[in-house]
Amino acid sequence: MIPLFDLTRQYSQLRNEILETVDEVLSGGQVILGPWVEKFERELSEYLGVNHSIGVANGSDALVIALRSFGIEKGEKVVTTPYTFFATASCIVRNGGVPVFVDVDPDTYNIDLNQVEKIIKSERIRVIIPVHLFGQTVDFDNLCFLKEKYGVKILEDAAQSIGSEGKIGDRVQKSGTFGDIGVFSFFPTKNLGAYGDAGAIVTNDDELAEQSRSLRQHGSKKKYFHETVGYNSRLDALHAAILSVKLRYLDQWIKRRIEIAKLYQSLFEEYNLPLKYPKIQDKGYRYHVFHQYVVEFRDNSERELARKHLNESKIGTSIYYPLPLHLQKCFEEYGYEEGSLPISERLSKTTLALPIFPELTDDEIEQVVNKIREVF
Repeated sequence: MIPLFDLTRQYSQLRNEILETVDEVLSGGQVILGPWVEKFERELSEYLGVNHSIGVANGSDALVIALRSFGIEKGEKVVTTPYTFFATASCIVRNGGVPVFVDVDPDTYNIDLNQVEKIIKSERIRVIIPVHLFGQTVDFDNLCFLKEKYGVKILEDAAQSIGSEGKIGDRVQKSGTFGDIGVFSFFPTKNLGAYGDAGAIVTNDDELAEQSRSLRQHGSKKKYFHETVGYNSRLDALHAAILSVKLRYLDQWIKRRIEIAKLYQSLFEEYNLPLKYPKIQDKGYRYHVFHQYVVEFRDNSERELARKHLNESKIGTSIYYPLPLHLQKCFEEYGYEEGSLPISERLSKTTLALPIFPELTDDEIEQVVNKIREVF
């Protein structure tokens, strides 16, 4: 059996470090916020190169709180992509805003910034939420051009891309740090994952950071005194301590993920398979960290045939995402119909995620590719 993702292999390597850390936390008796959370927040800020990191309960809450920190008002329009996890759009609605979905680039699967500019020219848009999908960084040169030209705010959804990098001119920075505010998820399957739900908000803006810290704790800056109605969304000390252990290995794990992606690519090229797969370029910086390795088949029937054959061969796969957000029932009031965002709709029918995690072996990768060869 070759799983899509296997947390047990990672745990077996880190078991002693993690158990020692868990014992330290529990022996200290403080398990909500406190020194362990502060320690991880400092380490995350240092890793990313930002002034503020605010640990929260999960990535979905991070999006809600980050967007609310902008002071979004009821009915305001926020641009985002339909080809992403549900929370990217639900945070807009939960804040009283209106999601404006823009189709994706057919090569990167990230939001098409040329289409975003057309919308900004014709409608009043205050915030853009780009997603660094599957670990690949959005084009920051163009994104920052839009920010400067039109004065829009940028909330980066970096839930899948911790450690990836982007470039503006000659300056290289990590994803989540270019916009006004960025969010991360530490869901267990992420490149940096906790053993349960966890997330973080990052920013260089002191005011946004103060607002986010208050909102994560019932809108309170001083205990029992509440300036607004916030949320109960605090990062647990246990998760923070474990994330501190794992953060030390993150770059090593990312390096292995890129090696796996390169091996997939070389095998697909060697066998000349009629697939579309991520083409790895040498840009001099780490623009893709391969949270997922997603390939694209020629049509839905071919994708389903491959998926069935791989699953019968006990090889894990997944579909990200089977129904784009603009076609979800809960968003039907916004008037999108099938055919309105064709690239996202096509990808939902033709893409398939293949196994990728740092402990995956070269032999297992070759087995996956050989099973795909059998389909063709």
